[in-house]
Amino acid sequence: MKLGIHLANLTFPGGTATLADDLARVARQADDLGFARISVMDHVWQIGPVGPVDDPMLEAYTTLGFLAAHTRRAQLLAWVTAVVYREPGLLAKCVTTLDVLSGGRAMLGIGAAWNDEEAAGLGLPFPPTKERFERLEETLQIHQLMWTDTQEPFHGRHYTLTRTLNHPQPISRPHPPILIGGGGEKKTLRMVAQYADACNLFDTPDLAHKLEVLRGHCADLGRDEAEVEKTVMARLDPGADGEGVDDVLASLRRLADLGIQHVHLGLPDIASSDRLQILGERVLPQIADW
Repeated sequence: MKLGIHLANLTFPGGTATLADDLARVARQADDLGFARISVMDHVWQIGPVGPVDDPMLEAYTTLGFLAAHTRRAQLLAWVTAVVYREPGLLAKCVTTLDVLSGGRAMLGIGAAWNDEEAAGLGLPFPPTKERFERLEETLQIHQLMWTDTQEPFHGRHYTLTRTLNHPQPISRPHPPILIGGGGEKKTLRMVAQYADACNLFDTPDLAHKLEVLRGHCADLGRDEAEVEKTVMARLDPGADGEGVDDVLASLRRLADLGIQHVHLGLPDIASSDRLQILGERVLPQIADW
């Protein structure tokens, strides 16, 4: 099992004046400790489960480019990109650029988007749910073209690209891994089975059922479900002094027994506590062979 770090709360003690330095320091620490992935949210406002809407929030792909310059090993991604916030050709170029400049460490995390309030506030497109899922599938198909040398045109219901030229190509082969976020059983998990290298689910009572649904879609499509990495986003707090480490290990053991291979963590006070160091020293070594 592997762990990743999700940088969702950017309200650091020094405020905006030291945000860049604090972010770089946290990312370097996570990278040095051996966390497998570092992610940011693709939101333009802070979201309710994390903090007040007017808390600091940075644009995702600019931030990932910054993190690429301050890390050397961890994979980098938006967890997850809102499909309708960027045209798919430009998004493929963004992820390709991140992959090239990070030395092959980019992933495409993507989903159908959900935050209509921030979209309306900043004038971003936010079509109805059905259309967002149609655009998600077309975007995945466009990435499949752009991450090859075919340069074939794409003519879909929502997008038209006359030439899918994308040079340079990504360093990652055959392409940057694709993670699709969400547990919708009819659409999202089917797209995972058809297009993705990883799913992302939440640690909820129906997690085992969601994994079984994914296996069913893979079987229907003739895909080996072992090719799809199973990931979970979770909040597991080791405590400021490590008092929660045993509970964290118990939760990770339970998830590993379900078949989860990567757990992505958001940590409280990540910039001003020892929680990251505690996880790196007392948890990562114990789960490495799970």
